Amino acid sequence: MDDPTPSRQPGVHGPRRRSLGDLFAHQESGLLIVIFLMGLGLTLFGMANPITRSIPVPVAPDATVVFLDLDGAEHEPGTLSRSRTAGFLVRTGDSERTYSAADGWRYDAAKRTLYGERQVNAFLNKANLVLVAKDASFFAIMAVGMTAVIILAGIDLSVGSIYGLSAIVGAMAMSSLGPDANGFVAVAVGLAVCVGVGALCGLANGSMTVGLGVHPFVITLGMMAALRGLTIVLPSEFRNTQSIGGFPESFTSGFFKAEILGVQPVPVIVMLIVAVAGWFTLSRTVFGRRVFAIGGNETAAKYAGIPVGRVKVLVYTIMGALAGLSACVYLGYLGAAETNAGNAYELQVIAATVIGGASLMGGRGTALGAVLGAIVIQLINNAMIILGVDPNYNQIVMGGAIIVAVVIDQTKQRLAKRRG
Repeated sequence: MDDPTPSRQPGVHGPRRRSLGDLFAHQESGLLIVIFLMGLGLTLFGMANPITRSIPVPVAPDATVVFLDLDGAEHEPGTLSRSRTAGFLVRTGDSERTYSAADGWRYDAAKRTLYGERQVNAFLNKANLVLVAKDASFFAIMAVGMTAVIILAGIDLSVGSIYGLSAIVGAMAMSSLGPDANGFVAVAVGLAVCVGVGALCGLANGSMTVGLGVHPFVITLGMMAALRGLTIVLPSEFRNTQSIGGFPESFTSGFFKAEILGVQPVPVIVMLIVAVAGWFTLSRTVFGRRVFAIGGNETAAKYAGIPVGRVKVLVYTIMGALAGLSACVYLGYLGAAETNAGNAYELQVIAATVIGGASLMGGRGTALGAVLGAIVIQLINNAMIILGVDPNYNQIVMGGAIIVAVVIDQTKQRLAKRRG
C-alpha cells in the first residue's frame, strides 16, 4: 500500500528555505534592514517635527521684478523699505506672478533670486539625504580599504592622519596652480598628489609592520601621531597658516562639486566606484583570495606559498591610497583644507568597517558591508542632529556602536561553532 503522505520534493521547499535563510543571514541584508528601519523612524519623526527650508527661485534674465507696497503700488527695487514691502511682482513677457512677503518671500537683487520658505520633513528632504550620502562617501571610501586591512587581522589607526596629510599637501599643490587652471590638469594633479601621498604613508605602514615584525597597532599608532604633527607643521612652515584654499574652479565646482539634476553627486559616484572595485578585488581575484587566506590562517598561507609579506604591504598601501582619494574628494567638494582635517576619522572608519561585518579576528569582511556600515554611521550622526542631541555625545555613540558590533560578531561566531 502506498504511503498517502506526499513526499517532499527536494529542490522545491528545502532549498528555497535555505536560500532565504542565507539571504537574511548575510550581514549586508541585516544592514539594509537597519538602514530602512532607521530611515522610516526618522521620516516619521520628521513628519511630526518639520523644519523650515529656504527655497531659491532664480529670476529669468528677460524678467523684471518690481516691489509692491501695502497699497499694491509698484516700486523699483531698492526704493522701498522692507517694512513697507508687501510682495514682489515678476513680469516675463505677458505673464505675471506675485510672491507675498507675508509668506516669507524676499528678493536678492544682486543674485536676481527670490527666496521663500517651506515646511519640509526634517529627514526626508533632498538636501538632507544628499548630505547624508555625501558625508558617508568620505568614510566609505576609506572603509573599503580598512576592510581589507581587517580581513588580514590587521588594523590601521593612522587613516585619519593620512587623510589629513594628503589633504594638506594636495591643498598646497592646488593653490599653487591658481584659480584659472585647466580642469584636466587640476583634477589630475589633485588625484596624483593626494593618492600618491596616501599611498606612500600606507607603504610605510606596511613596510615597517612586515620588516620590523611589529604589530600594526603599534606602528600605525606611532604613524598617527607623526603624520598628524606633519599636518600641522607643513602649512605653518610653508604658508604661515592653518588653512589653505584658492583652488581652481575647474577642480571644485567644475568637477568634484559639479551639479547634476540639482544635486552634487560626484562624491557618491566615487564611493560607488570604489565599492565595486573593492568587491571585485576581494571576491573575484587571486589577490583577494590571498588576503582572506592570510587572515584566516597566516601560517597555513605561508606553507601554501602565498607571499604574505608582500600582500600585507600592498594592502596597507591600498589603504593609504584610498585615504588619499577620499582627501582629494574632500578638497574638491569643500574647496579648502584645514590642519584638523581627518581628526578622529579612524574611529568612524573602523566603526563603519566593523558594523559592515568585518571581523577583528580576521578572515571575514566585504566592501559592500563597509559602505553600508558608513551609511549607518552617518544615519546615526544625522539622527542625533535631527533629534537635537548634543554633538559632544557623538564619540560616545561611535564607541558604543563598535562595542555592540564586536559583541554581536563574537556571539554569531560562537553560535556558528556550536551548530557546526
